[in-house]
Amino acid sequence: MAQVQHLEHQPQRTCIGCRQKGSRSELLRLVADGSGSSAVLVDERRRMAGRGAWLHPSEKCLALAVKRRAFGRALNGATGTADVERRLAAGTKAVDTPVAAAKTVQPESGSEN
Repeated sequence: MAQVQHLEHQPQRTCIGCRQKGSRSELLRLVADGSGSSAVLVDERRRMAGRGAWLHPSEKCLALAVKRRAFGRALNGATGTADVERRLAAGTKAVDTPVAAAKTVQPESGSEN
């Protein structure tokens, strides 16, 4: 039984909007653009470099995060939420496309040239 419980455990993250904890699979990972702009980007594959913030994929949590000015605090001054709003308007959730099902790309060794 200990093995079954171990497989079910997922890291917990805190939503910057509602401040409730949830598993990584049910939250969106957000990162600052990093190219000098103040844009916040949705990290669909959860692999982008830099500090991340987590948000439930709901309009309610987005509104709470904007009201609390949570993006600027969590992502070092990033406040542009257009990408996050587009993602939520699309209506697709992160749990619909599990990370494990994503296609993996093997790096080239350089010997194939």
